[in-house]
Amino acid sequence: MLISYFFPLNLIRPLPQDVVHLIAASEVIDSLAAVVRELVENALDAQATRITISVWPELWRVQVADNGLGMDLDNLKQAAAAHSTSKINTITDLFQIKSLGFRGEALQSLAQLSDLEIISRPSVSSLSSYGWRVNYNHQGKAIKTETIAIASGTVVTVSNLFETWQTRRQSLPSSAQQLRSIQLVIQEIALCHPHVTWQLRQGHTPWFQISPGNNAQQILPQILKTIRVSDLFYLKIPIEELEINQKNLELILGLPDRCHRRKPDWVKVAINGRMVRSPELEQTLLTALARTCPRDRYPICFVHAHLSPEQIDWNRNPDKSEVYLQNLNELQAQISQGIDQALRLNFERISLPETRIHQLLKVSEDKGTYKINASIQPDTETSANLSKNELGMIEIKAIAQVLNTYIVAEHSTGLWLIEQHIAHERVLYEQICTQWRLVPLEPGIILQSLTTTQLEQLQRLGLEIDPFGEGVWVVRNAPELLAKRSDCLDALVELSLGGDLQAAQVATACRSAIKNGTPMTLIEMQTLLDQWIKTRNPRTCPHGRPIVLQLEESSLSRFFRRHWVIGKSHGI
Repeated sequence: MLISYFFPLNLIRPLPQDVVHLIAASEVIDSLAAVVRELVENALDAQATRITISVWPELWRVQVADNGLGMDLDNLKQAAAAHSTSKINTITDLFQIKSLGFRGEALQSLAQLSDLEIISRPSVSSLSSYGWRVNYNHQGKAIKTETIAIASGTVVTVSNLFETWQTRRQSLPSSAQQLRSIQLVIQEIALCHPHVTWQLRQGHTPWFQISPGNNAQQILPQILKTIRVSDLFYLKIPIEELEINQKNLELILGLPDRCHRRKPDWVKVAINGRMVRSPELEQTLLTALARTCPRDRYPICFVHAHLSPEQIDWNRNPDKSEVYLQNLNELQAQISQGIDQALRLNFERISLPETRIHQLLKVSEDKGTYKINASIQPDTETSANLSKNELGMIEIKAIAQVLNTYIVAEHSTGLWLIEQHIAHERVLYEQICTQWRLVPLEPGIILQSLTTTQLEQLQRLGLEIDPFGEGVWVVRNAPELLAKRSDCLDALVELSLGGDLQAAQVATACRSAIKNGTPMTLIEMQTLLDQWIKTRNPRTCPHGRPIVLQLEESSLSRFFRRHWVIGKSHGI
């Protein structure tokens, strides 16, 4: 039997208002974390510098208190009405969004889905010497108002969330998972707004807090307890250095020789104060940081782009987690350049003040009889061999080799130990990536007992392979570095065992690099240092191993207690 379905045209009709409201509410408020996010963004728009969040997950209750601008009674009565906002007024404003909120749906949705109460007092004391408490019905209309003694700012309390929508409650994860989501929301917002003090409570019990800082470099160690401020590199590119119409670009990079993660959960992008999902920019970060971390480890990287409002379209997702960006290619290029700069060994420092202790150290060493090197004049020829990178910031001199493995180098900030094999491996790897070249083999190299998979792998790398008998093949070309080696046959077998072109380049560099245990002259060591210091990422080898151990002069001085001895001898 053929059954046909049709919908008569006269059945098309507008949805009832209660259905419309539920649809709007479900788009914005879908969890306790969403409640926290919306209320915190309102607090930040109100210029708050101290925000306290209290959560009672078992009671489906959230309270957010801030020290922002606050609201008077007239604004409080209108705050939860549908599509009410102070952030935009005209269509033109939609293309000049400078605030975190602008849709005018958050408080309205909360009123529909919970019992909403707002207490607020304007920060301008001349407007009012007291505050107001307002309760709202499920349509967002103020039903009860009363005066209350309160400091300037706003306190929003959401109670009985989803009480009339039990299906939503049942579909949400456990309380512990919701608390974890709230924690992540606050951590991400704190990175974007480092000047704010954050206090979080589970009920009335302190949960965690984040202290303010100058930038995200001071915030991230409070979130990831295993890293320190010194493990991070901070770079800010001002507008005058950018070709596209941006304000600035901030980059926080975990130095790959010091910190990394088991998963790419801290490769994050923020736009104008809000963390966003941007697959294109995230992939740019991962690509720029490829071959800097150990195997199966991922970098720590946070990019915050402060863009002109007209370059951003926030109307891609109701929760504003995705955006449309203009000049995306230029922004990707700028991020890549910033990471290149961050990965270099840039030790340009601000000169330390000549404190009393520093002066005593210098005076005592100049006058003391223990200054055994006073008669030794610097060797001008040796001094001329100091290595400088292209930026003119690095000066390093090879002075010895330890165990035929480590190069001891002197630097203006202290003493460095560089492992010769992986330093050379980094040099060769970047040269190979820049100029990957296959050269003819004369005569060709005979390989035997290769599997079909091995043959396909060698052909995928561009090698020419011809049959040369039963189970025998001849290879006609090879990577230039390998073609000159006596163990080229073993290297080709290694390349045949799998991996993409990049893996083949790493293997080639590793096999071609100088081996540990090889004695080197000072000239050879200095030449290697000259090449290594100019690489794009001198911190780690292509396998992610750290190349250099830095012993700074301040650490050496502290270990030998120079400050203690001199200070004690002078009665300090």
